[in-house]
Amino acid sequence: MAVLSPGPVQDDELIGSWFEVTLDNGVTGMFSDVSGLAIEVQVVEQTMSSKDTATRKRPGTTKYNEITLKRTLSPDKKFWDWAKSIRDGKADFRTNGAVMLYDIGGTIIGNWKFENAWPSKWSASDLSVDTDDLMQEEVTLQVELLTREQ
Repeated sequence: MAVLSPGPVQDDELIGSWFEVTLDNGVTGMFSDVSGLAIEVQVVEQTMSSKDTATRKRPGTTKYNEITLKRTLSPDKKFWDWAKSIRDGKADFRTNGAVMLYDIGGTIIGNWKFENAWPSKWSASDLSVDTDDLMQEEVTLQVELLTREQ
């Protein structure tokens, strides 16, 4: 029976803890978590003929997952104001951005670009007298396109 071992990290393996998020609208911040870098192609099933029960699967609509950003809450309310601009019906609420992954030397080794992003949800962590944890801010972005440049 073969035993799989993670072994040492190779030069070409990507470590997901050194990253940066940039947004073209000037909203910036250091983030502790980024999730949702994914695309999904819907499957369309077609029956080959009325006599045959076989189906052919074809690619359909492409869906881009929402991207969730988490960071320590700060006095900077740019994310709050961005979400508020949508509620207030402002027309210029969409922006482009990128998630860049770095190696230990600071070289970009992964780069995902997203387009027409806008915040569909903003939330803060719960308040409690029983904790001394830092407050967290979470923003969920809807995106219309996700590409991997590197």
